[in-house]
Amino acid sequence: MSRQIDRRNFLRMGLQGVSLFAAGGLVSSSISSKAHASELSVGVFNSLNDLDELLPPDENGVMLPPGFKSRIVARSGEAPIGLPGYTWHPAPDGGATFATEDGGWVYVSNSEVRSNHGGVGALRFNSEGDVVDAYSILQDTSINCAGGPTPWGTWLSCEEFDKGQVYECDPMGNTKAVLRSALGTFKHEAVAVDVPNQCLYLTEDLVDGGFYRFLPDNGLPNLATGTLQIASLVEREVDGENASFIEWLTVPDALASNEPTRKQVEGFYPFKGGEGIGIFEGKAYFTTKHDNRVWIYHTDSQLLDILYDVETSSNPILKGVDNVVITPTGDVLVAEDNGDMQLVVLTEDRVVPLLQIIGHERSEITGPAFDPSFQRLYFSSQRGSTGRSTGGLTYEISAIS
Repeated sequence: MSRQIDRRNFLRMGLQGVSLFAAGGLVSSSISSKAHASELSVGVFNSLNDLDELLPPDENGVMLPPGFKSRIVARSGEAPIGLPGYTWHPAPDGGATFATEDGGWVYVSNSEVRSNHGGVGALRFNSEGDVVDAYSILQDTSINCAGGPTPWGTWLSCEEFDKGQVYECDPMGNTKAVLRSALGTFKHEAVAVDVPNQCLYLTEDLVDGGFYRFLPDNGLPNLATGTLQIASLVEREVDGENASFIEWLTVPDALASNEPTRKQVEGFYPFKGGEGIGIFEGKAYFTTKHDNRVWIYHTDSQLLDILYDVETSSNPILKGVDNVVITPTGDVLVAEDNGDMQLVVLTEDRVVPLLQIIGHERSEITGPAFDPSFQRLYFSSQRGSTGRSTGGLTYEISAIS
């Protein structure tokens, strides 16, 4: 039997949401990973302010701070941990975790493969952290790059090509994925949900890509219909200095039937290769790869600022900025596409690597995500040491007990 959830109840629940596909009334029994995290003890990844220098590579070629260890949980082309029935996909990309009712969790991972051979795979872990199942939650799509989790427990998988779409997926695999065409037809990269402001933010991976906002007609979590907007920039004086603010312009045809979405609106601001995005306490952090910047969009004031710029940073070690994940205390982790194959932490006053993979120079780090208790970190080397999509490796990082 389906349940109904109105906008007022959803806002009151905040991040205690239920897993629900709003259009069609399909409900899953999973619980929000962030809500579950708040009920658990503080994890080792809760704050990353006190990281030490990286140690030499371990047996998996991963350089880690003292006190941490790595293990490989899946390899492209192989059954994860010997589980029959599902082969881990090539080119693993964007990912996230979702809590399960039995105290375990699911890690979902996109497959960035062309010609309708992409999709999304999932690893299910029990409460002890053992892999107990693997399965597909989306098939027959193309170049599934990044995406983003929703607070109501679904995964938004984004296609990264000119006619790319967004699909809302059930991490538990109980419900068929739903096409969310209202989120626009363009070269999607990543998406983040802003609950207080009842909207989504989306990035576009083009050298002159847009930064988008989606306003659902009936409020979250309904993504079936709504208005797609694109960012323009205006300069205003604040405390005697010029500052940049975003103004949102409506895209007339989100389906891009005759003209690309970004070309329909005069005055949009071209961001240089939009990549990962994440939200924390009213700030949306997103990356642009062609200028190696990490931006901060203040969702209430609409101020746009820069957290990191490789050209001006006092410690410019972060290059090839890509996927983003944020700790419960607001540390921003950015994965490198090529570069030094590092996962780099940006705090208020530090730029420091959390880890580095050796021997994977033709790969990129993708899909960083914490388990619900913040005791484990998952990510992939998309092409591994071979430089091919079939060489992907998915890792887990945890503390040495």
